[in-house]
Parts: sequence; structure tokens; C-alpha cells
Amino acid sequence: MATDTLKSTTGASGAPGGLRRLLLDNGALTALIVLLIALSALSGDFLTTDNLLNIGVQAAVTAILAFGVTFVIVAAGIDLSVGSVAALSATVLAWSATNHGVPVFLALVLAVATGVAAGLVNGFLIAYGKLPPFIATLAMLSVARGLSLVISGGVPIPFPASVSHLGDTLGNWLPVPVLVMVAMGLIAAFVLGRTYVGRSMYAIGGNEEAARLSGLRVTKQKLAIYALSGLFAAVAGIVLASRLSSAQPQAADGYELDAIAAVVIGGASLAGGTGKASGTLIGALILAVLRNGLNLLNVSAFWQQVVIGVVIALAVLLDTVRRKAGVTPVAAGTGGGGNRGKQAVTYALAAVVTVAIVGATSFLHGSSSSATPRMGLSLSTLNNPFFVQIRAGAQAEARKRGVDLTVTDAQNDASQQANQLQNFTTAGQGAIIVNPVDSDAASNSVKAADKANIPVVAVDRGVNNASVDTLVASDNVAGGELAAKTMAEKLGGRGRIVILQGQAGTSAARERAAGFAKGLKAYPGIRVLAQQPADFDRTKGLDVMSNLLQAHPDVQGVVAANDEMALGAIKALGSKAGRSVQVVGFDGTPDGLKAVKDGTLYASVAQQPTQLGRIAVDNALRAVQGKKVEPTVKVPVKVVTKDNVAGFSG
Repeated sequence: MATDTLKSTTGASGAPGGLRRLLLDNGALTALIVLLIALSALSGDFLTTDNLLNIGVQAAVTAILAFGVTFVIVAAGIDLSVGSVAALSATVLAWSATNHGVPVFLALVLAVATGVAAGLVNGFLIAYGKLPPFIATLAMLSVARGLSLVISGGVPIPFPASVSHLGDTLGNWLPVPVLVMVAMGLIAAFVLGRTYVGRSMYAIGGNEEAARLSGLRVTKQKLAIYALSGLFAAVAGIVLASRLSSAQPQAADGYELDAIAAVVIGGASLAGGTGKASGTLIGALILAVLRNGLNLLNVSAFWQQVVIGVVIALAVLLDTVRRKAGVTPVAAGTGGGGNRGKQAVTYALAAVVTVAIVGATSFLHGSSSSATPRMGLSLSTLNNPFFVQIRAGAQAEARKRGVDLTVTDAQNDASQQANQLQNFTTAGQGAIIVNPVDSDAASNSVKAADKANIPVVAVDRGVNNASVDTLVASDNVAGGELAAKTMAEKLGGRGRIVILQGQAGTSAARERAAGFAKGLKAYPGIRVLAQQPADFDRTKGLDVMSNLLQAHPDVQGVVAANDEMALGAIKALGSKAGRSVQVVGFDGTPDGLKAVKDGTLYASVAQQPTQLGRIAVDNALRAVQGKKVEPTVKVPVKVVTKDNVAGFSG
């Protein structure tokens, strides 16, 4: 896929200098080889065919996005909108085909056209509106994400079955996303190296004014460049939604940063004029290998972010060193067959060395075995005290029962959770515990675990369209009803309230909102002044409540879908909280219970998250041992007020 080569400005050098230059010219490839060797030595689960194919699948969406971003960065631009455009394109496809009966082929055309249109708008704002690329694409990031939520109503839309096959495998072993990634990579390489548009990208990135003076129509070329980025984003969105069997309005959130990182790690310069498709692919593989390997080694999700940040910084540092060493880009397509031949030999030699060393390290794990039960726990997020308590309960039970428990954080990303569940499956975990980001999106990964005869326990949220051994949960709908009843009774059956909703598109937000609505039907004297999402976040709860107070200063009650938003609302209410305005939260977190003791939070509908974690591990171990487990284990919710908070333990 190479489209440009690197050539010294100082002429030939001796053997040591040649080796140094080889490493500088192929820094990303060297890093990938080192990672493969190191992880093969550290984890016996890494070097398996299934796991290597998993890495390919997990790199696919990022790589496809990054191929499109490569065009933009080579032209000295930036595109922050690709993640949102991917989600919007997939939503358009599912909305038109599933909800409105549009033929699938036409729906696919509409999805791709949506991506191209978003790219054209970016290009127009940058080329003709003279907006900085950062600002123009940042605006599109918000617009595209908002449109995705508007079209879907914040609810995942089932994907057409015929398109969902893009997330399947051929012959039960070769993943289709990998094939799509390779195809899009070849297209990107062809565009960069063999087309007028590709050569224009390098010319604009090298010196835009010189390109203009030489007769290049820079404005029109920028339109084409950003349109190509939008097209690749649309394809990535379709592949991602196919893997999840649903179009998620919040899908690919933050993926634009991974795409940019892959391009930079792959050797492109943010200053423009340098970059190639093969380097971008290697960059995407490095990110996927890192995440996969760190998952297998049970490294904290928080430390994973630190490691990836360090890798990106090192990649930029390498680019600086390369420039100081006198390595400069040659225009795409002008390097000649010799340079391309040398690069092909380099890649072939790297492959041989990697296979040889990795094969040797595999003997380190050939006879390793352990009698300790192994389990994987994938939580939707650890940026919320409720799920931190689930983890604490699970870890306490695992230590008590002698279980080796690996915990991962999906960061509210259904695709990232799918990757983590795949890693658990290929690593041969004895059991998997999953707290789904979305009940529909987790289904394919759970089916794969079922196929591998690995028991699966769902905690807090169920998994749709897939079989789990047991569901350990409290009833979110019933809890929502209880919260509504608690508020209504506190206000004497009459009053004006606002509702702070959870993150749009998540099952917990939908179920709790449905419970609130159902519970309030019994109290016609309660008037809902406004309902606004605050994304289960305390800061957003503060901001949203502050805004609502401007429009509704006469509010008497606040019902929040979790304690974090309730605590933010309390901060906004100030001295009104617990006096003229009553606040009811949900989850029974430590901070929420403290607010109940202080009297600022009237009540919290507690789910006893620590018990959820303990019971989930207990049931997973029972399933591993072949003992009978109940299909559903309900942990009762409980309204905690100042009267009973002293005796409550979550």
C-alpha cells in the first residue's frame, strides 16, 4: 500500500548509518514488530490465530477512518468529524432501510452520499469560507452527532440483515471487516500514488501557495479531499454498525482521535506533505495490538490510555528526529520502482524476522497451565461510582473464591466492548461477565462466546437476541416507577418537577425514563416542566439544571436518572436543595448516600451495586462448575432516605 517513500538529502551512508536510516524510515513498522514480540513473550493467549484475526477486526474501523484522514493530513489539514459522520451515515442507512422500507442498495447509496455530503460541507467551509480546518470539522462533529441523535431519537436502530453480513466471517474464519479494511487501504494507496488528486494532496501539504502559483486549483482539490474523507468515514460507519447489528447514535465517539493517531504513528506529519496508506495501516494495527495485549495482560483501562498517549508522543518525536536526520518525502508516484522495491523487501524481511522470533517465544507458553478459574468482566464504564462499586463487589468475591478476574472498561463505547468480549473469548476465559453498553450491540459477541461454550453472565443490563446463562440485575423500569412515586408522595401529589435523563441511546437511560413516565401516570397533579439529558454526568447535571432554573425558577422537584446528575443538580440549586426543591436520585452511590444524610438529596433509589458484582461472580463460578443457575437473579431496589440511610449498605 506504499504510496510515497522517504529519501535522504545527504546521500549514501555507511552500514551503521544505513541501519539507522532504515529504522528511522520504518519506525512504525519497527514498533509493531517489537510489540508483537513483547506481547507474545508476555501472554500465552496473544499468539493464536483467533486472537490475531481479532486484532485485524478491531483495527478495521479505525484503519478505514484513518485512510480517509490520511488524505486530509497529507494536505496539511485536519478532520475531527469522521467519527460523528460514521455514526450519522450508519444511522441514515438503518433508519431508511429498517424504519422506512427503502431498498437496501438505495439505503447504502444514501449512507455513502451522507458521508460525502458532510465532507463536501467541510471542504466548502475550509476552501471557500476560509475557516480553519479545526473549526470547520469541529462544527461538523457536533452537527453530525446531533443529526444522528435526531434521526434515531437517541435509540439504536436494528441494522438490515443483508448489510450485517459485513460483520460476519467467510468460511467461519476470515472476518469480512478485515477484507473491507484491505480493500479500502488499496483504494487509498491508489488514490495517493496514482491519481491527480493524490499528487495534489502532497503538493498542497508541501506548500499550498506554491501549488496555487503552479496552476493547481487548490479550492476544488480541497473539496475532493474532504469528500474522500467523508466517503471513507461512511464506509467505516457501515462496517462498525454491521459488527454491532445496530446503528448506534453514539457510536464512534472519539474515534477521530484514534484515526488521527494512527496516521501520525504511521509516519505522516501534521505539517503536511508526508504520509502513506501502508504507514496508516501499521499505525492502526499498533493501536489495536496495544489495546488487545493490554486487555490480555489485565492492565487497567486507565493505564491503557496513558500508554497509548505515550506511543502517540513517541511517534511525533520520531517524526522530529527523522526530519533532523535529513529524511524528506518524495512526491507520490515519483519515487520510482527502485524505492518501492526496497520498501517491499523491507516489509518482507520484517515479516520473516517477526515470524521467526514470535514463533520462538511461543515455546515459552507451550506447556503453561493453571488450575485457577479465570473470568473476564467487561463494564460499560468505570467513570461512574455505580459501576466502580460493581467492580469492587466482583473483585472482592473473586478474591474470596480464588478466581483470577480480568476487568475492562468499555468507556460507554459498544464497539470497544465488543472488542473486549472477543478478547475474552479468544483468551479462553472460563466465564465472561458483561455489563452491556447497549443490550442489542452486545449480542454478536455473546453469541461468539456461547459458540465457544463459555458461560456468560449479564449484570445490571440484559443482552438482547443472545443467550446468557443468567441475568443479575435490578429492574430499571421498576426503579424508575419507584423514584416517581417517591417524588410525588413527597410533594403531596401536586407539584412542578424536571427530569434529568441519562445518556441518549443507552438502555439504562431508556428503561429508567420509561419507569419515570409510567410511575407519574398515577399522579396527574405532578406537572413535568422539562426533560433534558445530562449523560449520567455530575458536571452536565450542574450545567443542565442551571439552565433549566432560568426557564423554570418555580420548580419544586428534580428526578435524576442517577445520583451523579442529582448531585450536579443539587450544586445548581444551592440552598434550595432539600428545602424548597426536593431531589431524588438513582443508584445509591457513596456520594449520593452522603447527600441523603446531609438532607440535600431527599432519596436515592439504591440498586446495591456491590451485591450485583458479588452475585455475578458467584453465578459465573457456579456455571463454570456445571451447577444450576437461575435464568434471572433479581437484586431488589430500595428507596433510601434520611430515615433509613444509617442502616443501608450497598
